Amino acid sequence: MEIAGERGRKRRPVGSGIRWTSVVTTLLGVALIVLLHWMVFFWVNTEATMGIVQRIFYVHVPAMWVAFLAFGIAALSSAVYLWLRDERLDMAAVAACEGGMLFTTVGLITGSLWGKIAWGTYWEWDPRLTLTLLLWFIYLGYFMVRAATENPERGRRLSAVIAIVGALDIPLIHVSVLWFRSLHPQPVVLDTRQPMNLDSDMLLTLMIGLLAFTVLFLGVMGFRYGLERSRRTLDIRLARRMA
Repeated sequence: MEIAGERGRKRRPVGSGIRWTSVVTTLLGVALIVLLHWMVFFWVNTEATMGIVQRIFYVHVPAMWVAFLAFGIAALSSAVYLWLRDERLDMAAVAACEGGMLFTTVGLITGSLWGKIAWGTYWEWDPRLTLTLLLWFIYLGYFMVRAATENPERGRRLSAVIAIVGALDIPLIHVSVLWFRSLHPQPVVLDTRQPMNLDSDMLLTLMIGLLAFTVLFLGVMGFRYGLERSRRTLDIRLARRMA
């Protein structure tokens, strides 16, 4: 509902700024995703060793990057929420976790498709794959705890702890190919011995992919944050009417 100002001006509805920013960000993300797929299918050169299957790399890596970013945001928001008890931080954590679950799912699916061609099987209990699947289940537990707890405030606190603990799995996923015997390829972009070890066209395609998925995630997260805030506002109004 619009609220009249002191001089007769009308203020924008609460949350309209976030909504419009999310719309613009999401549309930009979609446009970048379209550009990325054009580059993957028609522009970037085919990798000499792995062949055409390597093109999954430009979707798989950005998806997992955004998943880690999302869960990192969720963990940070949850930690500050436990300190300040500001519900806006909990809403941000929920929005980030949902995005993280989505992009982790994309990462697992694209990784399985790559594995079928490279290894001859969709799944191996490889350390990195196993830890990534564990990450997905940890944050599935995040939502299960929120849904199963009768006291909403207690559910938020418990899920915040899960979000923080779950984020500890992210560095383990990164170093797993270095610490353990693994079928998963060694780091290419973040190889400390030869960083950015990619041809210029491959590196540019990867960078566009990282940008596209990040922008799309931020737009979707903004939408989800606005939805969560509207839902809680409605719950408060209903509670007041029932009182």
